[in-house]
Amino acid sequence: MTAYVFVGPTLARDQVAAGGAIVRLPPAAQGDVYRVAQTQPAAIGIIDGYFEGVPSVWHKEILWAMSQGIHVYGSASMGALRAAELHEFGMEGVGLIFEAYRDGILEDDDDVAVLHGPAESGYAAVSESMVNIRFTLERAEQDRIIGPEARRRLEDLAKQLFYQERTWRALLDLATQALPERELAPFRDWLPRGRVDQKRADALAMLDALRARLAPGPEPKRASYTFEWTELWDKAMGFSGALASEPAPDGRALLRKRLFDDLRLDADGFERATKQALLRLLALREYDRHRLAAPREQGSVSVKRFRAERGLFGRRDLDRWLAENDTDLAWLERSLEEEAKLEALQTMARPLLDRHLLAGLRLSGEYRRLAERAARKENALAGLGLDDPEPGTVGPSPASLLAWYFERRLQQPIPEDVVAVARRMGFANTGEFYRALLREFLYCSGNERTAEAGGPRQDG
Repeated sequence: MTAYVFVGPTLARDQVAAGGAIVRLPPAAQGDVYRVAQTQPAAIGIIDGYFEGVPSVWHKEILWAMSQGIHVYGSASMGALRAAELHEFGMEGVGLIFEAYRDGILEDDDDVAVLHGPAESGYAAVSESMVNIRFTLERAEQDRIIGPEARRRLEDLAKQLFYQERTWRALLDLATQALPERELAPFRDWLPRGRVDQKRADALAMLDALRARLAPGPEPKRASYTFEWTELWDKAMGFSGALASEPAPDGRALLRKRLFDDLRLDADGFERATKQALLRLLALREYDRHRLAAPREQGSVSVKRFRAERGLFGRRDLDRWLAENDTDLAWLERSLEEEAKLEALQTMARPLLDRHLLAGLRLSGEYRRLAERAARKENALAGLGLDDPEPGTVGPSPASLLAWYFERRLQQPIPEDVVAVARRMGFANTGEFYRALLREFLYCSGNERTAEAGGPRQDG
């Protein structure tokens, strides 16, 4: 299980370990949570985010992520603000700063804003946050370094400073004109050892909460609301830049890159895979956009079918498959839920698909081959008086047809749920499926008899 954390100046690079279950990302801007949520992590944590110059992380993308079953945490800085604003919808806030915003003790965005350096510097903070100043002054009062009046005066002076210019040096310079030296000197001496970094403390607490969430293999987030797919959301987030890549297990990132290199060298294979990925992306977006009801076949039912189709009957077999594919059971369950959605969408769209199927067959060059075979089959069966044979009245029984098709022809076990298989193959019902199987059996059997008699075999 993986969690992504957006963090900048609040924590140094070495305070979020590289790799592992928690992946560090730069401060969040608008669209970043949406992009990361595409990879379906177990959780997303927001610590730092942009306030100006770049659009801030949007409330709606956080709501969307939670509606997709992803736990979203906020703490310390921008994360504390968003968590306070969205905690009633299920965003999970951590720390004293979040609690202060949630309870209305803090209200201004600039209380957590700081000026920081570029990524090359590790987003090193250049100014001090107002919230850290508040907590530091409270501790100084508790330690009897300053009195209540001096604390309030220092807070007022700090608040007057623009957040990018808010530093302890700037505050102490202002304070020399507002407080007597006998009150200021003890505080100046105490500050290096007594300074409180509440943002850092809250951020570390959130990392602990994320680890605790990941440890047992978290259940998906259950949103208490219905996400509204608006026109504005569609335009703003529909294709919001490049999607984040699914994280590779430790030590496998280079191998995954090489895998994609090899795929791209097979130009036709890469094009087919890309089109399939695009169709999957657009279909799932369409499913969510229309807020369709979740399909019945999900979770353990889908996993059971998947395992049966691949002969993964024991847990050891399943674990081996997961290891070979560099993934885990949670990913498999989420992906099979998506497959169930795609099947439901395919069933709904079936009447509209024939025209696009024909277009794809013609453009790929497959139409002529299939049309010629269908015509040969029709003529051959008509010549035998079997142009529309009824299963059970001629030829093998339905059970024997299944054995012939799946075991002999496809070299795979007969599926447990024939109804579901027929539906996935596009048949209106199992009766139509058995009718098509019977026609195919009779046609292939006729070809085999012709070949045994010395005549030309047309196809199989």
